[in-house]
Amino acid sequence: MKAVIINAPGDYGIYDVPVPDCPEGGVLVKVLAAGLCGGDLRTIRMGHHRVKLPFIIGHEVSGEVVKTGPGYRGPWKNGDKLAIAPVVYCGKCEFCEKGIFELCNDYKELAQYWPGGFAEYMAIPEEALLRGTIREIPRGLDPVHATLVEPLSSCVNAQEKGNTGPGDTVAIIGAGPVGTLHLELARARGAKTVIVADIDDNRLDLMKSYNPDYLINPANTDLVEKVREITNGYGADVIITANPVPETQVQAVEMAKKGGRVLLFGGLPRDKSKPGVDMNLVHYNALHLIGTTIFAPEHNRIAMDLVASGKVNAEKFISDIMPLDQFVEGTKLALEGKARKVVFTNS
Repeated sequence: MKAVIINAPGDYGIYDVPVPDCPEGGVLVKVLAAGLCGGDLRTIRMGHHRVKLPFIIGHEVSGEVVKTGPGYRGPWKNGDKLAIAPVVYCGKCEFCEKGIFELCNDYKELAQYWPGGFAEYMAIPEEALLRGTIREIPRGLDPVHATLVEPLSSCVNAQEKGNTGPGDTVAIIGAGPVGTLHLELARARGAKTVIVADIDDNRLDLMKSYNPDYLINPANTDLVEKVREITNGYGADVIITANPVPETQVQAVEMAKKGGRVLLFGGLPRDKSKPGVDMNLVHYNALHLIGTTIFAPEHNRIAMDLVASGKVNAEKFISDIMPLDQFVEGTKLALEGKARKVVFTNS
């Protein structure tokens, strides 16, 4: 089969490799579509501490079951189309026992621990079927669009914890694909005003079609001052840092309304993870700093419902649909900021 192999940081391409064996108790799926995300791009450029190269990545996957393994006991049969999220919870830690799966102490991921979906076929082990997050794609939902359910799930987790809701002013720092998902989700949850900021004019131009109330380039404008001006001096109710830049977390605290919620969505580089937030602002303005990571099965269910119902418009969100053998070209578009979201398909 054809598959994308990352040999080393910056060294990747399409190779012919054997079709994986169908695991005992698991399934083999034909990959229908796989989305490219910022995490994939970082792994391609710099590697990942959980990924032992050479390896096949790709974790936003839609696939069709083509084979079940010996001893398979799952609910799906050949021909069923599945949205395959990567997280496989341990099921044993204190958090899993309490149902707080997003805080699992020992989770594994497809496309990190097991090979991922930038390939023609993908093996799903029994462990992922039993303790992962895999859903049948609702009838009528394009498998290409279903690839958005995985990244949206993390956004749902964050905005639920931040209680984004009717009447809120939401400021999103970062106009990449995740920032766009946060905008759509904030609208679906009833936000009154959405502000989006980014220093990349290409991304801001792409964001215009989503009709944010305000677009700000902090390279040309004092972001904190502008948000305060828009909100009559009060600040934003919810601020989402949808980027890996330390300074934006400082700005998020400075632009927050009293009692506001700062959602620290984007992780920071290890050597820049202490950005110098003014904790007196947190204290005296009674701010809520909320960190979130991955998602629980319930967040994934909500995300699927949002995409299937059209409340989050997947078709509008995906800018480029390309065959897998154009992976290098599609990745280049994403790295250069010329694509909103690239999804690769197998014919």
